[in-house]
Amino acid sequence: MTSFNAIYQDAITQKGSQKAINDLLDSRLQAPATSEELAEIPDHRYLSLMSLRIFRAGLKHSLVDAKWPAFEKAFHGFNVLGNAHLSDDAIAEHMTNTDLIRHLGKMKSIRDNAAFILRTSEEHGSFGKFLGDWPVTDIVGLWDHLKKHGTQLGGASGSYFLRMVNKDTFIFTKDVVTALKARNIIDKNPTSKRDLKLVQEKFTEWHQESGWPLSRISLLLALTVG
Repeated sequence: MTSFNAIYQDAITQKGSQKAINDLLDSRLQAPATSEELAEIPDHRYLSLMSLRIFRAGLKHSLVDAKWPAFEKAFHGFNVLGNAHLSDDAIAEHMTNTDLIRHLGKMKSIRDNAAFILRTSEEHGSFGKFLGDWPVTDIVGLWDHLKKHGTQLGGASGSYFLRMVNKDTFIFTKDVVTALKARNIIDKNPTSKRDLKLVQEKFTEWHQESGWPLSRISLLLALTVG
């Protein structure tokens, strides 16, 4: 069964009680930011968190996080305009800084994504307003937009970046994918446009049925996996 209530009952069966489920959800998730709250976040914070997500990919998060103050200093608080016009010589100089993680491709992504955020901000008023205005009924479309117009934001990076900035999104953890397969919504890891569309349609249905944010539904699905 794929109704929201069926998923909720499956989670209760796994975790023992409605209280246990709600306590787990409350302890592991905060409420998604509103459109107004996302719009209030300055562009340089989006660039910092976007870059943090990219550098975390494939590396121990605690290692990257420990070095992030040095990144903030080296990239001038992730000023968007300045980093969008970063020269090759400046990037080469950053590659000699032992306080940083010296990965050339990821380092260059800071410049590329600063330009992406700058273009988006000029078109929409701010990057946060752009994110806030994007409907949760097409969150996979936002993932695709980030992948196409940003740099190194494909795979899981787009959805995890959105979770970091508190834009409502589901994410494909191993348990979420397992739960989706168990309900015959997909039969493999969802990467094709067809499978992503199917998953989006189900999440939209559950969202409308329950009034819950996508992030909370996503974690609830994970809790149905034993």
